[in-house]
Amino acid sequence: MKKVGILGGTFNPPHIGHLIMANEVFHALSLDEVRFMPNAIAPHKQLVDDASMENRLRMVEIATNPYEHFKIESIELALGGVSYTYYTMVELLKREPDVQFYFIIGGDMIDSLHNWYKIDELIKLVQFVGLKRPGSKSSTPYDVKIVEAPEIDLSSTFIRRRLKTGGTLEFLLPDGVESYIRKEGLYGTR
Repeated sequence: MKKVGILGGTFNPPHIGHLIMANEVFHALSLDEVRFMPNAIAPHKQLVDDASMENRLRMVEIATNPYEHFKIESIELALGGVSYTYYTMVELLKREPDVQFYFIIGGDMIDSLHNWYKIDELIKLVQFVGLKRPGSKSSTPYDVKIVEAPEIDLSSTFIRRRLKTGGTLEFLLPDGVESYIRKEGLYGTR
C-alpha cells in the first residue's frame, strides 16, 4: 500500500519550517511522498493581506520543486470554499482507495484537534502525525503519531511581519519564494 503524507495549510507564505516538517515525517515513516496541500479558505483564519490562491499555489510549487519526494495536492483549491479536512480526506480516499494517508500537523494543531470539524469521523479516515512546536503542549486524547524532529518556532505570520519591517528573510524561506513575493508585490512589498 502506498504511504502518502499530507501537509495542509494556507502556506501564506510557505517557509523553511514547512519543508523541515515534511522531510522529517517523510524519513521517519518511510513514506512514498509528501503532498503539500494549500487550502482554499482556512476555516480557522482569514487575513486581509492573504495572497491569492494562485499566488499561494505558485509559492508552494517553487518551494517544493527541488525535492522529488514532495508533490502538490490541489484538491482543496479545486473544491473551493472553506476547506474542511474531513471532506477533503473523504474525496482523496474515493480517488485513491489504496493509499494510506498520514496527515501532518504541528503542535499547535495537535492541541486544538478537538475543535476540528467532524474530528471523530476524520480520525477513522487518516493517521495524524504530529511534530512538537515550541509553546504548544502537543497533547490530545486523539491518536496522533508523534515524530521527533527539530522544534522550529517559525510561522507565516512571522514572515509577513518581517517583510513589512524590512528584516532579513535569509534561511527562513525556500529558494525562490522571497523573489516571487517581491516580484508579485505580496504582503505589502511594493
